Amino acid sequence: MSGPRVRARAPGRVNLIGDHTDYAGGLAVPMAIDLETVVTGTRGGGRVRLRSASEPLPADLPLEVADPSTVDPPWARYPAGVVAELRPPLGFTGEVHSTVPVGSGLSSSAALEVSLALALGYEGDPIALARLCQRAEQRACGVPSGIMDQLTSILGRAGNALLIDFATLTVTEIDLPPGIEIVVVHSGQPRALAGSAYADRRRDVERAIAELGPLRDRPASDAEALTDPVLRRRARHVIGENARVLAFAGALRRGELREAGALMVESHRSLRDDFEVSTPVLDELVARLVAAPGVLGARLTGAGFGGCVVALGEPGALADEGWHVHASDGATVTVEGG
Repeated sequence: MSGPRVRARAPGRVNLIGDHTDYAGGLAVPMAIDLETVVTGTRGGGRVRLRSASEPLPADLPLEVADPSTVDPPWARYPAGVVAELRPPLGFTGEVHSTVPVGSGLSSSAALEVSLALALGYEGDPIALARLCQRAEQRACGVPSGIMDQLTSILGRAGNALLIDFATLTVTEIDLPPGIEIVVVHSGQPRALAGSAYADRRRDVERAIAELGPLRDRPASDAEALTDPVLRRRARHVIGENARVLAFAGALRRGELREAGALMVESHRSLRDDFEVSTPVLDELVARLVAAPGVLGARLTGAGFGGCVVALGEPGALADEGWHVHASDGATVTVEGG
């Protein structure tokens, strides 16, 4: 007998400021965007079968998946991670359609994980859903990624950015002021965390924390106590980035867009010089955008190693660039029949 017809959607996200702070219990200001992944289909049966409009081969999964990282085709590893973590009692047959570009740093994988978990019948606390999908991602790709992407996709709010405190998972909405234009521009350099130094950077931060203690509210001078120059740079970025996040949130609330843009540029420099996750291609793109009339600031967004730059501009300043994104509501699911 056919089960209920389901439609679940989850947005991608762009991080305005605060990268490589989430796994250190720090702060960030991301926003859910109006690029999204939609899963539609029917619950029932003993397997999860998905076709993607952008992939030649389907995902065909049992309800018990031992190791999502070994599943083929590779895109199916993210659904496999969700199935392994959620352990749904019923299967699902459906389709995936997404406007979130893959490999861009806009969280296409998180949008897929969240929308599928809802399509499979997850009901419960949104924080628990974010944690489940974070674990699914880690099992799928073997990268110890943070929880920002899933949390933003679930808790996004139209017209608002989110100030997230990752020490407590407290989320505070920040109204985006009028006269703000947020544009995401792809560098042309695909991002793949599984093949990047992301895990190395996370280990560096963990080592710095082991020596100094939590980095969240420390003065910048504390990083200089680290004798290892690499750990000193990593800690300097995390400490400084947390301070920039708070200053950026305050600037948005006051409508001080030039101050907010300047903080984005400072953030990019820190990611380039102290955290070393930028690339020459990203650096050139940021420099070009910042030099354009009416552009207030720009920085790499996401983990780095390729992907996208996010820019803040006056209306019309970036008319011919990239994706013009708007803050979106978080994930939703509708169920019909059954």
